[in-house]
Amino acid sequence: MSHNICYNYFMASLKEQKNRFLEYVEIEKGRALRTIENYDQWLSRFLAFAKTDNPGAITDELVREFRIWLNRQSAGRKDKSLTLSKKTQNYHLIALRAFLKYLARQDIKTLPAERIELAKVSQRELDLITPLELERLRASPGGNNLSDLRDRAILELLFSTGLRLGELCSLNSDINISSDELSVRGKGGKIRVVFISEEARKAVKKYLEARKDMSDALFIQIPSFSKDSAGKKETIKDFKSLTKRSIERIVKTHAIKAGISKKVTPHVIRHMFATDLLRNGADLRSVQIMLGHSDISTTQIYTHVTDRQLLDVHKKFHNKK
Repeated sequence: MSHNICYNYFMASLKEQKNRFLEYVEIEKGRALRTIENYDQWLSRFLAFAKTDNPGAITDELVREFRIWLNRQSAGRKDKSLTLSKKTQNYHLIALRAFLKYLARQDIKTLPAERIELAKVSQRELDLITPLELERLRASPGGNNLSDLRDRAILELLFSTGLRLGELCSLNSDINISSDELSVRGKGGKIRVVFISEEARKAVKKYLEARKDMSDALFIQIPSFSKDSAGKKETIKDFKSLTKRSIERIVKTHAIKAGISKKVTPHVIRHMFATDLLRNGADLRSVQIMLGHSDISTTQIYTHVTDRQLLDVHKKFHNKK
C-alpha cells in the first residue's frame, strides 16, 4: 500500500469507515442483509449524535452521553412516554463495539471496544405452550390433502429440529429424508447438524410423495387450479416457496384451530424443542449446539427448566435419614 493510499484510507471520514465496516461484516463475516441494515441504522444514530469525523474523538465520556441520550429516546409513535428498552439500547452498543473492533484492526486509534459495557437487562420470559397444547397443534393438520400434509411436515420438522424460521424456509426439496440428520446453514453462515425424529421424517416423506411440481423449495405455496382453453384443470409445475410470513400464518391458523388462546409462532415451537430436551435430561451445552447459539448465555433463558430439575433432585436427595 503506497503512502498516499494509506493516508487516504486512514483519513477517511467515520461515515466512510462505517460503510467499509458494513461491507466487511457482509462479505467477510457473512451476516444477513437484515443484520447489515440494523447495524447501519444503529451506527448512523451514534454518528449523528457524535457529530465528529475523528475516531479519536470517540471517548468514554462521549459514549456515556450517548447512552443517556438513548435511554431518553421515545420508543412509541403514539405513547411518547415509552422509551427504548434496555435490549434495544444494547443493540446500539453491540454495533458500536463491533465497529470499534474493526477500526482497531485497521490500526486506527479510537476507544477500545472492551470499555463499552452493556446495560443489565431483566431475564427474558419465554413464550411457551403446554405439552398438551403442543400435541393438539401438531395434530391439527390431520387431512390428506397437499395443504395439510405440508403443514403437518412444517410443524413436525420445527419441533424435531428446533430450526429458526429462516433456516426452515431455506430448505430444498432434495432433502435426504432417509437420514436422521440434516445440515443447515444458520446465522452468520455457520453450518450445524440438526436431527429429524421418526414422526418428522414420515410427515416430510408423505408430503413430498404427494407433490407433483418441480420446485426446488421444500415448502411451497399451494396454488388454486386454473383451466386451460379446453376447460380442463391444469396446475402450475413450478410453485413459489413459502415466505417467513406465510409459515407464521400457517402456525397461527393451526394454533387457533387447536384451541390455543396464546400467540403461537415458529419461534415458540423452537422454545418447546429446547425445553422438551432439557425436561428429558439433556444438558445445556448440548441444547446450545443443537439450537446453534454461539454463546451459552443465550441458551440460559431455558434455565427455568433445569431449575425445576434441581428442585426434584433436592426433594429426592436432601436431608434423607
